[in-house]
Amino acid sequence: MKNKLVFNLVYLSLFCLVGFMLYLPTLNTGVDPVIFLVIRYSLTAVLAYLTFTRKKLSMWIFFAMIAGVQFGVDFPTYALETERLGKIFLRLIKTLVAPLIFATLVVGIAGHSNLKQVGRMGLKSIIYFELVTTVALFIGLAAINISKAGVGVKVEATEQEIKKSAELLEQTKAPKDHIVDIFPENIAKSIHENAVLQIVVFSIIFAIGLSLVKNAVHKETMLRFCEGLSEVMFKFTDIVMYAAPFAVFGALASTVAKSGLDILVNLLQLVGTLYVALIVFVLAVLLPIALMARINIRRFIKQVTEPVTLAFATASSEAALPKALENMQKFGVPGKIASFVIPSGYSFNLDGTTLYLSLASVFVAQMCGVDLTIGQQITMCLILMLTSKGVAGVRGASFVILATTVASLGLDPGKASVILAIDALMDMARTSVNVLGNCLATAVVARSEGELHTESQLEE
Repeated sequence: MKNKLVFNLVYLSLFCLVGFMLYLPTLNTGVDPVIFLVIRYSLTAVLAYLTFTRKKLSMWIFFAMIAGVQFGVDFPTYALETERLGKIFLRLIKTLVAPLIFATLVVGIAGHSNLKQVGRMGLKSIIYFELVTTVALFIGLAAINISKAGVGVKVEATEQEIKKSAELLEQTKAPKDHIVDIFPENIAKSIHENAVLQIVVFSIIFAIGLSLVKNAVHKETMLRFCEGLSEVMFKFTDIVMYAAPFAVFGALASTVAKSGLDILVNLLQLVGTLYVALIVFVLAVLLPIALMARINIRRFIKQVTEPVTLAFATASSEAALPKALENMQKFGVPGKIASFVIPSGYSFNLDGTTLYLSLASVFVAQMCGVDLTIGQQITMCLILMLTSKGVAGVRGASFVILATTVASLGLDPGKASVILAIDALMDMARTSVNVLGNCLATAVVARSEGELHTESQLEE
């Protein structure tokens, strides 16, 4: 255990050092940039060797992150072409999300559960989601009021950012009824659009229908099919995960090539405020919840490392969903609970996103020179409590909600376009906290149901 801790500390130190070496040339230190380049690539070679010796997916993802950033900085023209690696990976992930959720929910509810438990899990999940995301909102609010990151910032949005914001805001012009949109009108359409919540609703109703089937042969046939499908889809997930490091490399390389590292200079305080606020949220909210629910912290961290790292590197919750489902079941959460709570949380339990939204909204107001009163900020949080749960599945949902909230405060939503310059970096952090929060929610609900299995029970 001691050797493993030392190895991890050395690895993390090298990782941070390589990142610092990437930033040093921008400081005009007077040192020949070639020297930094040689040192950086030497450290990267050592990092590659250490990664190879452990052969763990999470470490390969970490290495792919730092390698992707370097490739984007050193070879921007070629790095733009690597974006397709990330797109291919996300396409493969999307193909397995629907059948995986369907199979695990049907087997869990129709095979091992009762209908009262489904309703009970739903009620517990909604209460938990609402309480935790509300706390996240107010932590974001406190963080930006303390740091005042937007005060005195003079940054103008580029033409590209203004164009992108206009495209995203165009989506809000079509009227949507978010309550109606929870329910699928065509399951094939829901799968095509990757509407996770609609797939969950369909799977639950299907499972309830199957549990009511009286013919034992018909019921057993469908259950065995779903059990087989579930097992195959988890193997499918394992195969797709081999491509994860390449996807991370491609996604980060292309992002850095497009934006460069200099985007952080003017908005560094905002990024720092978000990261510190998210760390405070994890330590002051999620950790105490885990301790109160008697979660084995060490085992929990071991199981969530891969999905959280994947979410951070790709800035995509979808990319982490299959691995989160698989690893939480390894942790001891029954499939019926994991496959119900995690997908539901992707719409209702976006801890990182809600914290970011309250923080970013006040940042825009500060940048515009508007001093919001405590009453206005609380009103804004009440608005965000509703809107942050209604636009799941919309492309660029976080920015759409942010712009809408800013407009409700009487500010120009176009001012929020500035944030798009560093949105990728902030998206990585908030997405990883979203995934971490949903993984913890499954364990908490499982514990409340008396169905969180210990390590010894899993070995049996």
